[in-house]
Amino acid sequence: MEEEEAASNSALPEAFLDFLKQNGLDPSIYTASHSTPRYIRLKPGCEAQIEAIEAEIKCKLEKVEWLPGFYSLPPDIQIANSNAYREGKIYGIDAASGAAVSALNISAGDHVLDLCAAPGAKLCLISDLLGDSGSVTGVDVSRHRLTACRTMLQKYALGNHCRLFVADGTTFSLIPMRILAESKPCECELEEDVTFKEWTSRRPWKERKEAAKIRKSGAVLSGSQHPELIYYGCHSGVIGLKKSELHQAFCDIEFLSCGYDKVLVDAECTHDGSIKHVQKFEHWGWDTLQRRVLNADRGDSLTALQLKLLTNGFRLLKAGGLLVYSTCSLTVAQNEDVVEQFLEENPSAELQAIDAAENWPCKKGRLPKTLRFDPLTSNTSGLFVAKFTKLAI
Repeated sequence: MEEEEAASNSALPEAFLDFLKQNGLDPSIYTASHSTPRYIRLKPGCEAQIEAIEAEIKCKLEKVEWLPGFYSLPPDIQIANSNAYREGKIYGIDAASGAAVSALNISAGDHVLDLCAAPGAKLCLISDLLGDSGSVTGVDVSRHRLTACRTMLQKYALGNHCRLFVADGTTFSLIPMRILAESKPCECELEEDVTFKEWTSRRPWKERKEAAKIRKSGAVLSGSQHPELIYYGCHSGVIGLKKSELHQAFCDIEFLSCGYDKVLVDAECTHDGSIKHVQKFEHWGWDTLQRRVLNADRGDSLTALQLKLLTNGFRLLKAGGLLVYSTCSLTVAQNEDVVEQFLEENPSAELQAIDAAENWPCKKGRLPKTLRFDPLTSNTSGLFVAKFTKLAI
């Protein structure tokens, strides 16, 4: 076994092995994919159908004792063609990602912001946990990836309390819907200030043309245009609003009382903690690994982006609310270093212990109260998790 691991490690390029050494990472985590299970979330209410699901996929679902609603199965088992998957009874999501959402302590009535929502599994889990209460706002800079989120919400019938915006997460500034009924009337009006009716994918030709024009120009990403609303559920609070009401501006201090109860910032990263992602470079070429993971300039730009996302997510959090920052990188620069700089710049931010983690199979991060999942320790994909609360100071 040790000989197999040594052979596999030798297949990794020397530059990547140096990168792992600098970050205190064991190269053997990249040999563990053959034994790391895949995970699914069972939609609440479908527990009685487990035996039927097992019979269909010809595999026993192993309950994940430390994470409610999650089950593991061998990595080679395919679920995409099963009726349970097509009917929205199960969906794939890694247990480490589920733990990051669990750390938010979502409860009934919460208004939750998922600031980097694509590809959508965490968004579905948040909606699952909220049930028929509260709201979830999903934001992503990529329209086509956010469209995939919309498809997932509709497939799993989880979108009634959800709204999705194509927007830059570093500048997004819209509040939860609950506040609009209580807030001051908006004095400004947008051109063609229409009232939102029940959502439909069939929009007027003029609206589609204008949206295509904005996307082509890239203006939606520059902050000069309002975020593009591409989906809203029947109980999301959008129906009946005017555009000017939806895009009503608030100053930073108002977010202390008007902000989100919970915020998830699962930031863009180099994805080096995802074994399956790293293994793709064997086919893409190690030069691509050099460009996407090891390049210093890319690393610097990513950490700057991560800090901006974390800072803006925290700005949108109400006093006493909770924010979880996570990445699927295992590097110190994208995790502990970002957290340390954020804490230095935000005196109202306080790191919180994740109480449930006492039963989680993970390591402590280099900062107290932070956590790290990896294939060898946790039998999951790699993930860093930090939890903050916002002090009223």
